[in-house]
Amino acid sequence: MTTARTTQDAVPGTIRHVAIIGAGFSGTLLAINLLRHDGPAATLIERGDAAGLGVAYGTRQSDHLLNVRAANMSAFPDRPDHFVRWLAERDTGASGADFVPRALYGSYLRETLAAAQAAAPGRLTVVDGEAVGIDGATVVLGDGRVVTPDAAVLAVGNLAPQVPPGLRGIAHLPAYVGNPWAAGATAGLTDDDTVLLIGTGLTMVDVALSLEAQGFGGRIVALSRRGLLPHRHAPAALPEQPLTERPRPPLSALVRSVRDRGAAIGWHSAIDELRPFTQGIWAAADPVERRRFLRHLRPWWDIHRHRLAPAVADRIDAMVASGRLTLLAGKSCDAHEAECGIAVEWRPRGEDTRQRIVATRVISCIGPQGDVARTDDPLLSALVADGRIRPDSEHLGIDVEVTGRVLHDNGDSDDRLFAIGPMTRGAFWEIVAVPDLRRQVWDVARYLSNAHWVGGEGL
Repeated sequence: MTTARTTQDAVPGTIRHVAIIGAGFSGTLLAINLLRHDGPAATLIERGDAAGLGVAYGTRQSDHLLNVRAANMSAFPDRPDHFVRWLAERDTGASGADFVPRALYGSYLRETLAAAQAAAPGRLTVVDGEAVGIDGATVVLGDGRVVTPDAAVLAVGNLAPQVPPGLRGIAHLPAYVGNPWAAGATAGLTDDDTVLLIGTGLTMVDVALSLEAQGFGGRIVALSRRGLLPHRHAPAALPEQPLTERPRPPLSALVRSVRDRGAAIGWHSAIDELRPFTQGIWAAADPVERRRFLRHLRPWWDIHRHRLAPAVADRIDAMVASGRLTLLAGKSCDAHEAECGIAVEWRPRGEDTRQRIVATRVISCIGPQGDVARTDDPLLSALVADGRIRPDSEHLGIDVEVTGRVLHDNGDSDDRLFAIGPMTRGAFWEIVAVPDLRRQVWDVARYLSNAHWVGGEGL
């Protein structure tokens, strides 16, 4: 095994051209930052006209809101008011305290990309295509075209959800929807139908809101192991004396510390003040502690850390109160085709007896697939087969160094292949929200631009 190098290492060789595979938030922002840092030329590869959008910001639905206040959604760590100023310049009426529509944020990213491209003519090319292979740094597209950079960056975002336990036997049926973001996932339903959503997290919330927005008057049932909904945001407030150093393991001591702080200053503030330290806590945890966290605490962390905008929480609460949305705690055990859809057998939490739900449609909302050893994504599958990438030790994503360089199956780092975004959560854990992603992308852009040795945020 090689020793992981730090961000102070010199960039290997000469990198004059970078191919970025994926143009969601991370890929788009990397292209923008390469231009800002006067770094290598970039080719941004994405299917269709979706640069700057990705799954999160490609929604057109006005009630799909950001889960972070506008004041903390700037694309740049050195310009914290960038997004708020953009909102003001366009007379949106939104303030930094607001949770604005995700579609509006997608427009912000696309405009920021266009502005960066116009300010650096000829240095950024956007290619409509699907990457299916990487040979060295050369990217092969599905139609046979190739892009020949000096380095390639995987910015593939979140993969589609895996098939939930017990449902693999019906995954081929039209009534089962494995990707909740697929076109037509909620189309063609009537008020006599029942829709079963597997999962009760943020994805389920989006799908439930989509069903309500399209006028669906049938029954919506959401099932997860614990039946937990994400909590709502409260007014932003940090304690007068926040934490000044990273809490130390073991995990049990950390849990006690957070509970004690929550009792003293409120759980919202107790979680929020951990933000500067979360990646360090994860990095310092040994494999046993990480596995314990994922097995026992992850669901509770997720609902406290990844919260709902108050307006969205109000909508979901109203749907539950009116009976339009039913939350169930239990485990899906088996499923088979039924006359009017799919019959799912599930076992309520803490019970031994199974129950049965017959649904016109079953939609997986259990969260993204992370294990690259099991993915059916053609590019990642090919890279795994070639030994160019490997899963991290917890199988949360792609194994990387702190610089973003991927690790081969033998542990060697790759000087020409990098990964950024949610698929690097095995190394950083907290790497799904904009405040964490913009910092990672900034660092990788500076590294590729050989500007990482310059002190401070700005150049």
